Amino acid sequence: MEISRKTDYALRMLAALVQKPEGVVSVRTAAKDNDVPYSFARSIQHDLALAGIVESTRGAHGGMRLAVDPRTTSLLKLVEAVQGPILIAACDYAGEDGGPCPRMAECHFNPVWCNAERMLRVYFDSVTLYQVVMEGKMPQMTGSFKLVGSKRKPKAADE
Repeated sequence: MEISRKTDYALRMLAALVQKPEGVVSVRTAAKDNDVPYSFARSIQHDLALAGIVESTRGAHGGMRLAVDPRTTSLLKLVEAVQGPILIAACDYAGEDGGPCPRMAECHFNPVWCNAERMLRVYFDSVTLYQVVMEGKMPQMTGSFKLVGSKRKPKAADE
């Protein structure tokens, strides 16, 4: 999974809004202060407004403000609002008809990719926009992994 440039820019712009919760931030200012091309920033503002993340106002004193509470809005919600679901592999839609990969049931690696996806979702969901921007916090894994057996039996080497 790669965080897209659009997502990176959107998060920078959202950080500016968290730092100025009392007012409206113009798209031009948010773009300039965060090294985001203005035309791209306008597109991002539009997408964030459609997702209900920001409210937009028009006019000389227009701009955007947060429409969500940054103290309860996870990075997962923001990332998925901008770039869609977090995916490691395309197993769920890699089939010819857009359905699941026909090899998914026998695939040795599908459970690995699914677990990695799940871990990444939990990681992004464990921290809010406010915690990252205002408190400088980030999630850190403190446990370790253990290997468990699969429910399916591996094929013998001579099969």
